[in-house]
Amino acid sequence: MNILKNFEAIFVITLGLACGANYLADGSSDTATPAEVQTVAMAAASAPSMPVVVVAAKRMSAAEKRQSLIDEQNALSASRAAALTI
Repeated sequence: MNILKNFEAIFVITLGLACGANYLADGSSDTATPAEVQTVAMAAASAPSMPVVVVAAKRMSAAEKRQSLIDEQNALSASRAAALTI
């Protein structure tokens, strides 16, 4: 009956021991020499880290924005009218 009351504590302790054993097992298999580590680090540094997109365009003026919105509304209402007639 005591085991059922303390099951959560037993589970947490078991989980902690399993994680600790996994951490120790991963660390013991690391046998890379410093030269190999340096080579891998240099290869990673020379690779492009992130693609960059550059947009070269001028901003629209207030009148151009207004005209663009009017054109968009006209195109939307025309497509709705065409859908209703079908």
